[in-house]
Amino acid sequence: MSIVEVTSSLLRAEETFSACLARINSVVLKPLLQSGSFENVKVFLLLNDRFQVIWQLTEENYRTLKQTFSTSESVGVPEVYLVWKADLFLNAYLQYFFTFATCVVVQGFERAARNKSDVWKLRKSSLQEFLADFSPDTSLAIALYTVLQKPFRDHLQQYTFALSRLVKAAGQGLEEEKVANALEKFAKLRSFASQVLDEACLTAGLWKSVGSKLRDVLCTPERRLLEDSGNLPIFASTGRTDRVLLFNDALVLIQGNHFQSFDLKLLWVDATCRETGKHTLHIVAPEEDFFLLAKEPESRAVWQWKINQAVCQALMEKRDCPWWGDAGKGFDPPLCRFGTLTFRAEGRFKNATYQGEWCLGKPHGKGTLTWPNGQNYVGDFKKGLENGFGICLIPCGSKDCYNCYKCHWREGRMNGYGICEYGNETVYKGYFKDNLRQGFGVLDSPPATGHPFKYTGHWKKDKKAGYGIWDDKERGERYIGMWENDQRHGPGIVVMQSGVCFRRTFHLDKMVGSGVLLLEDDSVYEGNFTNDLSFVGKGKLTFPSGVILEDIFTNKPRHGLQMQGVLNTSGDRQAVTKAAFQLGQEEFPVERRWEDLYNQFLEFIRAGGQGEMEEFFMGFHVQTSRELRKSQEYLFCDRGTEEASEKMDFFEELIKHQEPEARQSYLQQSLESSLHPLGKLLKALTLVFQSTYSGIGANKHLLRMAQEEVKHYANKIWEFYQGLLRLAFRVKGHTFPQDTEQRDPEGGRLVLPLILPSFYPELLMLYMVSHEKQDEEYCQGIVNLSRFSDMKLLEYLDVQKHFWPLKDLTLTNNQRQSLVKDQCFLSATECLQKLM
Repeated sequence: MSIVEVTSSLLRAEETFSACLARINSVVLKPLLQSGSFENVKVFLLLNDRFQVIWQLTEENYRTLKQTFSTSESVGVPEVYLVWKADLFLNAYLQYFFTFATCVVVQGFERAARNKSDVWKLRKSSLQEFLADFSPDTSLAIALYTVLQKPFRDHLQQYTFALSRLVKAAGQGLEEEKVANALEKFAKLRSFASQVLDEACLTAGLWKSVGSKLRDVLCTPERRLLEDSGNLPIFASTGRTDRVLLFNDALVLIQGNHFQSFDLKLLWVDATCRETGKHTLHIVAPEEDFFLLAKEPESRAVWQWKINQAVCQALMEKRDCPWWGDAGKGFDPPLCRFGTLTFRAEGRFKNATYQGEWCLGKPHGKGTLTWPNGQNYVGDFKKGLENGFGICLIPCGSKDCYNCYKCHWREGRMNGYGICEYGNETVYKGYFKDNLRQGFGVLDSPPATGHPFKYTGHWKKDKKAGYGIWDDKERGERYIGMWENDQRHGPGIVVMQSGVCFRRTFHLDKMVGSGVLLLEDDSVYEGNFTNDLSFVGKGKLTFPSGVILEDIFTNKPRHGLQMQGVLNTSGDRQAVTKAAFQLGQEEFPVERRWEDLYNQFLEFIRAGGQGEMEEFFMGFHVQTSRELRKSQEYLFCDRGTEEASEKMDFFEELIKHQEPEARQSYLQQSLESSLHPLGKLLKALTLVFQSTYSGIGANKHLLRMAQEEVKHYANKIWEFYQGLLRLAFRVKGHTFPQDTEQRDPEGGRLVLPLILPSFYPELLMLYMVSHEKQDEEYCQGIVNLSRFSDMKLLEYLDVQKHFWPLKDLTLTNNQRQSLVKDQCFLSATECLQKLM
């Protein structure tokens, strides 16, 4: 048969089918929609829309073919609209059958047939004529069902028949391939339409067989029954199960009037688990897992295949239609997937809704966890628990008031570095372990809290413990010393804003024993004193002049300071200088001041120096928590991609820069970079140094303590550098040179000049207050010199006379004259004026 004969036959078929559609539209659809008094009328409106699309395509195909025959004697494959627009036809028919199946599921035809409106009565004769092929006993519901699907299935068969003949007539080439492809898809569509209608009828039958309570909850227009344990026996291990139903979106276990429903998107068939007994399927779902038990291996295999296929289709949100690809055939569903679930079981997550990535029934990957009270967590999960980086917001009373925890987590608990901003605006930046502050951290309370303070130091089980600095911003004093159980405990130094400071031993936040009190006028008291710095008991007071007052002091109300003792006026200046000693060196050995801070950086090396570990151990730099409250979607991006692009492979760079000059340059660049581990360590050390010695801590009695601390920083940075170097050689697969440490036995000296600029402001201030008297004497000397006349000043300074101004000196011919005349003198005068 030629192409002309095939297309001519197709033209007649399209003309006949178009007339049939017009008749269905006027006799069935219009009356059906005009009545509009039955349930699910929206489904019929949608069915009408799908119907109109098919009608329009049929008309277009008919017009194209007719126009071709009218303008040309020959017809080729390119003129066949059905072939070149096959996907439009396929999608239109597929959507129509899907909608028709929905009408079947919701029993739309039965409800429409029961409609008592006059519309059906007025068109009864036309309807009977249209349904002439049916026996008088045929119900209206069955008639509607048949009329609205049989002509379409028959016409699909005509399309298949026409395309099969067109393939033979087209010959070899691109045209033949195009027609063959369309033929294959239309053939599959016919089979798939039958499957869709069978599922719809099976589902409608199911809803008629179950009670109204279950039907009202489980029945939805889009839901289809894929398998029923009543047809293919299988039992659940959750107890007495009457029925197991597999739908296209859920697996349902029915027990009497109760049921359990499991979302297919969050359902796994764990093939790796083997239960005792034969023919079992291990089903894993969030909060619960169970076994399906089959009597025969064939039943088990069919259920496993159907469940996996349904899961794949649910995840892809489409059926395995002919031209969509096989959405569930031939492969197992992915272990990791995205889904949403509200937890119901007792536990920490009860009533919380999780949206994110899953693996084998547990949150795994990135996700969002939200509780009804407004609490939420956004971040990383592992095996069902918060693990990695995440942000947790917890309501704390009033509206829009939250505690914000921006931390690293491990197994559901805060572990590693974190930044926490509490609802009262207090901020903690430091390390956690098992949800408690542990290690080094800074707690800063602003004036809005009523008692502003700042603590920089070590923590143990959420309490201050070890070495730490406490700034009481309200009282204007700073405590530098040891802590235990949130109280000052052990040796400590208190520095006041007035310049007074003292060293004392504390026990459970109370001063005990004797101490040293250094007054603002450089007087030194050694002995016992009260909280308000009153002398009590036996003590020794040394005045700046060297006079020593020694014995028993009392401080009675109304009588002031009273004493009985010895006044020694024979003290020398050397003793006074010795008395004004530096604090902190003996009380706090420099190597023990910031142990927990150093340990975190060294632990980073032991952990292998991975990128995520760098954040975990050394902190990170991201948006403020207030900004993150507005947009937590930040966490679903690759964190640190911008920073990572700027980061260099410092392992490779470490190995490259081993020569002295290159190493010095590399160290300097690394210390200046906030992205390099060495730079991060320096930044942390700068922070603790400023917390100790800036502001109130700028006390002359702490100068040596600060100096030795900076030297120790240099040694620790060098130690960290050596650790990174060893790690770099190990990671890159090289052997670490044995002579590396022997080249620079005192590597801290190389680092010290590089880090000093970071501590200049505090060190300069300490130096200035420590040498305040010497500076005053020097300035007074400059002032005294300025009172001399020019000639007296030159004479006092013993300047050679041939540099004196000519106007004030008579020289003989043998004397050398000034070549610059008065310029030297004028320059010296300006210099003195600037000094003053």
